[in-house]
Amino acid sequence: MNPDNAVRTSFKQQMLQAREEAIIQTANRLLAEKGFEAMTVDEVALQAGIAKASLYKHFASKEELAAAATARVMRRARDFIRALPEQAPPLDKLRAVLRWTLEVKLAGDMPSLPSRNSTLRTALIGNQDCMEGWMEVSDRLRAWIEAAQAAGALNPALPAVAVLYTFFARACDPALEFLRIGGRYQDEQIVTLVLSTCFEGLNAR
Repeated sequence: MNPDNAVRTSFKQQMLQAREEAIIQTANRLLAEKGFEAMTVDEVALQAGIAKASLYKHFASKEELAAAATARVMRRARDFIRALPEQAPPLDKLRAVLRWTLEVKLAGDMPSLPSRNSTLRTALIGNQDCMEGWMEVSDRLRAWIEAAQAAGALNPALPAVAVLYTFFARACDPALEFLRIGGRYQDEQIVTLVLSTCFEGLNAR
């Protein structure tokens, strides 16, 4: 093979990968801002600075694009969880994961979860990266929840799955935006407030 052709092929591949990443980042931001139903492919193409036809060379449908954006966030979550110190107490790891989730949401990088009857839900179930990431994250969090309950750090009377879904719900918690719109708190303060209500509850101590 001609070395010049190899260089050109490699450069072209790099450009395609860069364009695909730009498309996914744009879709991710729009999914966070307005949700799947309101987002359009035309809007993604316009904000990514490419032709709609070029976008369809990477993703065949809006559902496929949104699934790719969601899979990207799941990979980030998985990588964050894997990097946590293994010896850290389970409750500390749960706090760290929730803090990361809240910070990603405030940064506008957390896609909104699909509604029950959304076509995106089917696309996510069919996306291997999404499902593998979801299962790994769920399994890790549930194991830490059960360990924290066994250690007396979390209420053992609560089903672990209920606690798990409570954590997942924070990824779409409107309290973050309401507190930000109020203008009284900085983002770090907002994260601390939501963490406190989640882990310490509302009862006076």
